[in-house]
Amino acid sequence: MPAVTFRDETATGRPVAEVQIAVLPERMTVRELVRLRVREEVARHNARPAERFNGLVRPDGAEAELNCYRLREPRRLDWERQAEIAERAFLGNGFFVLAGDRQVEDLDEEIDLAACPDLVFIKLVPLVGG
Repeated sequence: MPAVTFRDETATGRPVAEVQIAVLPERMTVRELVRLRVREEVARHNARPAERFNGLVRPDGAEAELNCYRLREPRRLDWERQAEIAERAFLGNGFFVLAGDRQVEDLDEEIDLAACPDLVFIKLVPLVGG
């Protein structure tokens, strides 16, 4: 059973964050992988709620900061709500996913984790005034 590494990078390829999750099936859809990633990062946050959330997408009512989101006050997050936000962000080009040397186009595409255990997430930041 393979492990998968979720790595966040900037558009220029600079690594920002990385987490590995072990014991996964050999094949999963991108949707399942995004939801898994979000569930894990929300679980880490909820274990010790803080004013800052380091995750793939911005929680409701949070403000974007460098490499994280600032909550108005420490609170627990709903991973399913965050997963919905992440799916919409993927579909709206808020971030893209690289599996190996190619960009994944569809949430329902299956990834062979034995052959491609590293997924790179690149968040796209809207241009000011554009």
